[in-house]
Amino acid sequence: MAEDPNGSPTEGALLSGAARGTQDGVRHSFLCVVDESEELSLAIRFACRRARSSGGRVALLYVVEPADFEHWAAVGELMSEERRAEAEIRMHAVAAEVQTQTGEMPALYIREGKITEELIKLIDEETQISLLVLGAATASEGPGPIVSQVIGKMTGRVRVPITIVPGSLTGEQIDAIS
Repeated sequence: MAEDPNGSPTEGALLSGAARGTQDGVRHSFLCVVDESEELSLAIRFACRRARSSGGRVALLYVVEPADFEHWAAVGELMSEERRAEAEIRMHAVAAEVQTQTGEMPALYIREGKITEELIKLIDEETQISLLVLGAATASEGPGPIVSQVIGKMTGRVRVPITIVPGSLTGEQIDAIS
């Protein structure tokens, strides 16, 4: 760290940690929830731009909903395995896009359970996650199921700020604000 003649850190040294997105040597992560929605690409773009500009990184979460087959355990297990394989394929595709935009691989998390519960657990467990980034749909039915669940049920239970990227923004507009 650069110091002035009195041994105190210089302003540039103090700013350099923030510029790198670190606090106590831990890089901040911008978490996106991966699904099949169109608005995911907006959230990814915003998170990637924020990660690049702050020295942080992107984290991706895919939650596999549990199979609802109590009577036929073998069928339910096979369905769960198929969903997990689909999740891995989707995560690799999104991770490749993140790597293209940021120059590094994101942190990847695949969980099985209910999305709101798994999202809260992950944010509580992974202290480097500093922001949840979601994309909002532009459809007349509402902002989309994940945004609706998060805003309706989770707002007071999440320890990090939540950024909702409007689906009406263009890529250039996202670049300008991130």
